[in-house]
Formats: sequence, structure tokens, C-alpha cells
Amino acid sequence: MTHSEENYIKEIYHISRAGKEVVSTNAIATKMETKPSSVTDMVKKLAEKDLLNYRKYQGVSLTEKGSRQALRIIRKHRLWEVFLVEKLDFTWDEVHEVAEQLEHIESEKLIDRLDALLEYPDFDPHGDPIPDKNGQFKSREKTLLSAMPVNQSGICVGVKDSSAPFLKFLDKNHIALGQSIKILEKEAFDQSMLIAIGEQTLQISHLIASNLYVKPIQQP
Repeated sequence: MTHSEENYIKEIYHISRAGKEVVSTNAIATKMETKPSSVTDMVKKLAEKDLLNYRKYQGVSLTEKGSRQALRIIRKHRLWEVFLVEKLDFTWDEVHEVAEQLEHIESEKLIDRLDALLEYPDFDPHGDPIPDKNGQFKSREKTLLSAMPVNQSGICVGVKDSSAPFLKFLDKNHIALGQSIKILEKEAFDQSMLIAIGEQTLQISHLIASNLYVKPIQQP
């Protein structure tokens, strides 16, 4: 597969995981920032390689072979993100673009050794699950902070938006994975929140709360 083909397979997998079993060419074009006509040409090529099911005007879905390939690419990407953060001291807002380049390395032996070096991590620096070499990955209970009621607490376990501006905002406000967050107040007008994190309190917008995943802490 070419790098471009791998990028398409990966993004189609991500879109389908968001609840769209059949993915439209327009959705792919938006994600890939390209023209729908270019997407149509590519999906036809991928269908010829038995990576996609494609029906004109109805969209695409990954075949079993396509899903395996997508998970293989995602595994490499997320392992490289862990490596960059843990071993090379990159920050979590810096690693995505570098991992985009490293994910195309073909050597399975290298990736297996990388996995072992990192002691087989289950999640990447953004809280996303890392598939193992068989395409299996762990899931965990999580909900968006925006869906939590007042006085509920949760542990921050991931981000929905992994863009550099959002991650820099979290760093600036000392919000990180593993921290306990308690909702102190929620505005009825715009659903903004006053939250407690450690010793600090912070007012955050509904948009911010809608991009933070937490694992609810069971109340005694």
C-alpha cells in the first residue's frame, strides 16, 4: 500500500468508529481535506484491492482485510506517540504529526520490539486504545465531562479533540490525564462549568467539557 492509501484506510476506520457504518465520499473528502472526485478515484482503487466495499452513491465500508490494515496502521501510530512522549520528551501536542510519518514504517519486527520496549502500553498519550498485533484493544468506561452532573467527580482518561491548540490549552490550564475533576457548578444558559482540579478551580466552556473524557468516580 502507498502512504496515501494507508491514510485513507485509517481515516475511513476512524469515521466508521464514530458511528457511521457506511461512510460517504463527502465525509472522507472533508476529513482528508480533498475533493470528492479524488476520493472516488481512491476508493475505487482500494475496492479493487479488497480493502473496501464500494457502491456508487451509497458510500464505502471497510472489508475485514481493510479493518486489519487500518488497525495495523493505528497501532504503529499510537505506539510511536507513546515512544515520543516517554522516551524523547515530546509533549502530547507535538507527537501527532511526527507519528503520522513514522506510522508508514513497514517492519513488523521493529514495531513488535517497540511495543516490548514500552512494556506493551494499552493507551496512547491522548487516552486512545492501542491495538495489539492481533488487532485487539482494551476499552474502558468513559463519558464526556459535559454529560456529568454537578457534584460528580471523574478521572480524566482521554480527549476527543487531539489537536495541538486544544492540548496546549489543557497544558496551560494544568489539565492532564489521570487528574480528578469535580463539577462544582454548571450554567443553565450555556452549559459552561466551574470545575475543581487539585487545588485550583477553573471556569471552562461547554466546548472544552465536550472534548474531555472522564471515568466517573463512584459516589460512596
